[in-house]
Amino acid sequence: MYGRRCAAAVAAGVLVLAGTATPARAAVSRADLALRWAPIHYQDTDVTGAHALGGKSDMITRYDFDGNLDGRDNWDNAGTDTAAYAYYSVAETASHFFITYLFFHPRDWVDHPFFESEHENDGEGVLLAVEKDGSDYGILRSAVTVAHSDFFSYAPAGSTWTDGGETIDGTLQMQSSPHDAFTHPVTAQEAKGHGLKAYPQYTINGDGLVYYPSTVAETPSGADDRDVRYRLVDVFADGGLWAQRNTGSLFAALGTFAGDTSGGCGQGTWSCGTDSANAPWGWDDGDDTIARGEIATDPAALSAAYFTVPGTLSRSYTYNPYRSAAAALAEAARTEPPTVD
Repeated sequence: MYGRRCAAAVAAGVLVLAGTATPARAAVSRADLALRWAPIHYQDTDVTGAHALGGKSDMITRYDFDGNLDGRDNWDNAGTDTAAYAYYSVAETASHFFITYLFFHPRDWVDHPFFESEHENDGEGVLLAVEKDGSDYGILRSAVTVAHSDFFSYAPAGSTWTDGGETIDGTLQMQSSPHDAFTHPVTAQEAKGHGLKAYPQYTINGDGLVYYPSTVAETPSGADDRDVRYRLVDVFADGGLWAQRNTGSLFAALGTFAGDTSGGCGQGTWSCGTDSANAPWGWDDGDDTIARGEIATDPAALSAAYFTVPGTLSRSYTYNPYRSAAAALAEAARTEPPTVD
């Protein structure tokens, strides 16, 4: 009889201990986990030159900000909607959560003609590793950021993770948000090229934006706005970015955004690249041991390669939707040259 009562109580979400029923704590959702650890994000802006659009070219937004799934008209339509969005995905093992964040810009641009190129679309971001410790949100242990074709690794103060196959590039700063009760990691992107590192390795020089994670998407008041909330969107949402990975108008290849020279890209500059930006499953560091895209698709492997981790770092995923396409991603990494972001 006790066994039947206990089973029924567990099914009802109640934990039975010594004859006393208490509610079992529900697991935090992946969306809440991503929101809790999402970066406070500093974005430098530049208003000089026609390609800057008065600073709008440095504002983060949706990949479909212009209302369509054509990646080849994003340069042309840049600035028409600068409501702030970012994308996240969560992978999970028995020991850790791995949260990837993507910040998207319609333009990677320059304001002078000498020896630098620009390109349509720009996608760079950060991977956070969070150790499970029995608390709701775990403990943040590391960050790896994407700056063009290089990765940079960081650990917050007090982290038990140390140098591994890669040398840690700095301390990951934490900052309180005015919009919630948490401290968040702090990241920053440069103007124009939008390389992403931990703050203050990049910072705001003059005009700039400070984005705060939220469930709403605010539009900056201008190129110098220090309190803009950005909305997080799941990469795996129905009809979302991952669902569109084979849409030829948006992606030129697996993990590579489609982009061309229309709309004036490259005009008055050295050149304009085509198909030059990447989604997380296309991010690559040119000189590490991790395959293209594995920062998102196999983040446990990257963490084990980059850091020395005491205790357990499980490599067996309990949740990782990217793994359904792991074979295709691995084959693409072997047969396709990486694109440069």
